[in-house]
Amino acid sequence: MDNPYKLSICIPTFNRANHLRNCLQSIMSNHSDFESQLEVCISDNGSTDGTFEVVSLAQKKIPIKYHRSSKNLGIPLNFLKVIEMASGEFVWLIGDDDLLLPHTLDKVLELINGFSAVDFFYINSFHLNTDYVFSFPQPFNTSCLPKDMIPFSSFKCSGERNFIDLIKPKISFDFLGGMFLSVFRRENWMKNVNALDKNAIHDLRTFSHFDNTFPHLKIFSKAFANSKAYFHAEPLSVCLTGAREWAPMQPLVMSVRLIEALDEYRKNGLPYFKYLYCKNYALNNFIPDIGSMIYYKKTGLEYINPIKLLLKNCLFPNFYLSLFNFIVRKSILQFKRVL
Repeated sequence: MDNPYKLSICIPTFNRANHLRNCLQSIMSNHSDFESQLEVCISDNGSTDGTFEVVSLAQKKIPIKYHRSSKNLGIPLNFLKVIEMASGEFVWLIGDDDLLLPHTLDKVLELINGFSAVDFFYINSFHLNTDYVFSFPQPFNTSCLPKDMIPFSSFKCSGERNFIDLIKPKISFDFLGGMFLSVFRRENWMKNVNALDKNAIHDLRTFSHFDNTFPHLKIFSKAFANSKAYFHAEPLSVCLTGAREWAPMQPLVMSVRLIEALDEYRKNGLPYFKYLYCKNYALNNFIPDIGSMIYYKKTGLEYINPIKLLLKNCLFPNFYLSLFNFIVRKSILQFKRVL
């Protein structure tokens, strides 16, 4: 049966009604064709704030499928649920704190319709701090966005390429880790959901396994390994920083889990020398990150074997340069404070 919609915007959420209100406002401000081509799906992980009321108001303006779990199922199961709810040919999985720019949805639909052989679109995004957004009357109006926002990817060359060619630091420094950057064919995703380890995704401990840290990357690496992709250099969304409850665990994510992501890409076709290049890049803050995890302790240290990781990565140049670069950065900051 044909998909009733071309694109499903999928939003997993939990107890962030204020952010979700702004996210939905940015979607509604697009004035796009929600009757025939677009839908919004929201999977609520058992919120106890005003999420239900926010969604109910938005449902009066645009079609929204809403599901609320009776309890918090954890991040990966909420991801899976919201995509399962979707009926679009393509899915855009975004955070409840992300914002779409005006005319974004029309441009995304143009891409999908214009590149019918493409299964995966990397849609660039801007960075912005949450403090800026909440300094304005709420819900936030995207016409108030600053003009000098920094793109997530600095790569300038839009165009079609193989999916595996997106896995390079020049394009994506986190190797597609930011879920909000990806518009993908739902059919490919659904056929490869079983790649996830069931025990890992049911573990409610934050980032205790690769599969409950980056479930989307585990699926992407299998589902789109042989697919055509498209890189869109012009940012069409805004990723807000400052709303991440998991920020203290960033060393685990950046210097352990992202390297594990590269291992998954390697299993599914990333060429060996590109794998080595990307892995060396991913180690650019390795020693300081491992040191931070050991010092602060409650940052995922219990999920790793530090000695094993050190031995596994010690042959890469950035293993050593990461400490040198850290010392240089600290020295420069100290020098600026003195001045």
